[in-house]
Amino acid sequence: MLLILLGVLILHLVILVLLFVSTAANAWTVGGSRSTDLWYNCQTTNGGYHCRPASNEDWIQAVQALMVLSVLFCFFSLIAFVYQLFRLVKGGRFFFTAIFQILASLFVMCGAIIYTVMSPEAEAGEAVAAFGYAYILAWVAFPLSLVSGLIYIVLRKRE
Repeated sequence: MLLILLGVLILHLVILVLLFVSTAANAWTVGGSRSTDLWYNCQTTNGGYHCRPASNEDWIQAVQALMVLSVLFCFFSLIAFVYQLFRLVKGGRFFFTAIFQILASLFVMCGAIIYTVMSPEAEAGEAVAAFGYAYILAWVAFPLSLVSGLIYIVLRKRE
């Protein structure tokens, strides 16, 4: 039982790191001398790295909010898991933790879908833009957090 709990805890920490890095990193879209993330649009020109704030469009603000919510809900589910680990009665299930983790997975999925549909196109004369590693990390975090939430539903506390 201890190994299962340790494995679930490590999985949860990995998901939290993936979500945090994908939210904070500057590589949601990369191409040529440009990189775009949720917060800034950066470009390398004449050896200098220049960044401007991301646009004020509604879709990017929705993606920002959803990604921040996914990090927060994943963190809150980690705290709930540790709390329930010590306070839950024998035979109890980790439903509260599971709900928060599944909500985190839904938030990251919605944010990644919105970014996929509305992602910025390459400007004229620029190399073709491609999705970067932060975008891929967000998509990897989605199924992992969903599976983690389902594991929490099935998991029972034993002595």
